[in-house]
Amino acid sequence: MRLLILGGTEFVGYAVTEAALARGWEVTVFHRGHHAAPAGVTALHGDRTAADGLTALATGEWDAVVDTWSGAPTAVRDAARALAGRAGRYAYVSSGSVYAYPSPAGHDESHPVVDGSPDAGAVEYARDKRGGELAATAAFGEDGALLVRAGLILGPRENIGRLPWWLNRIARGGPVLAPGPRDLGLQYIDARDLAEWTLDAVARGLAGPYNLISPPGHTTTGELLEACVRATGSDAELRWTDPEPILAAGVRPWTDLPVWVPRGELYDTLHQGAVDKALASGLRCRPAAETVADTWSWLTALGGRAPQRPDRPALGLDPRVEEELLGVPVRG
Repeated sequence: MRLLILGGTEFVGYAVTEAALARGWEVTVFHRGHHAAPAGVTALHGDRTAADGLTALATGEWDAVVDTWSGAPTAVRDAARALAGRAGRYAYVSSGSVYAYPSPAGHDESHPVVDGSPDAGAVEYARDKRGGELAATAAFGEDGALLVRAGLILGPRENIGRLPWWLNRIARGGPVLAPGPRDLGLQYIDARDLAEWTLDAVARGLAGPYNLISPPGHTTTGELLEACVRATGSDAELRWTDPEPILAAGVRPWTDLPVWVPRGELYDTLHQGAVDKALASGLRCRPAAETVADTWSWLTALGGRAPQRPDRPALGLDPRVEEELLGVPVRG
C-alpha cells in the first residue's frame, strides 16, 4: 500500500505513520517541517494554510490518504480536491464532537451533527471537524471517504496534556485529589489502536462515519489513576472525593482535572457513545494499564515534559485548589 499522511510527525499522525511502516507500506508524510519525520518515510514539506502550500503534492499517486487536520475546513477541501483522482481513498480523522450536544448515552453514527461547511475558515472545533468531513466526502464521494470520529485520544506522544498531567501529578506523590466516583466508566482510544483500525479500514475499503472509541466502561477512573500510581512507582495516595465539593470549589471538569467529568449530559456525550459499528469492523482496544505504562515510558524519556500543542490550553489543577479541597499540603 502507498499511503500519504497529511501530518504524520506528532501524536495521531505519528502513530499512523509507525503502524504503516510496521506493515511494510510505502509511506509519504506531508508536513510543515517543524518536527522530524519518522525514519523510513518520504517527507514532503508545505504549509496547508499558504496560497501555494500544496505545491509538493502536485504530483504523485497513493492508494490511501490519512488526514488529521483540525483547523479550517478549507485546508481539507483544498487537499482533498488536489488529491482526488490520484488517491484511492481519503480517511479523515474527525471527532465525536461533530454530534449535536447533548448526545444521549448510546448515541451512534446516526445522531444529528452540527452544521459545518467545507468552505469555512476556522470557526470552532466541532464545526471545523464537521466541515472537514464534508470536504473529504465532497472530493472522494460517499464510498471513498472514511470519517474516523474519534473520542478522547490518549497514549504515547500525546501533545494535549491529559494523561501526561495525571502521570506527572501522581509521580510527585503524596495525597492526590482523585475525582469520584472511583468506578466511573471511561471511554477513550489509544492513538495506536486508532491507527491500526484506520489502516485496516482503508485497506478493506470501508467508508462513511465510524465512532472510534473504546466500549463504554473499557476502564474506570479508579483503574486509570491506579495504573498511573503503578507505572510511576510513586507513593501517591489517591484521595477519592465526591463531585459536589470539587465542583463547588470552581474546579472545571475535563480541563482542571483532565479526562474526568461527573455524570450528566457532558458525561453521556464524552463517555457513553456506541461503538458497535467499529467493534464489528475489527476495532481492538488495548488495556488501560498498557496505555498508561507506555505513555509514562515515553514521558520519562523526555524528562517528564510533554510537548504541548500551541493551539490548546495547558491543562491541570492548581495545587492551591487541590490543597484547599484535601485540607492537607500537596506536592506541587
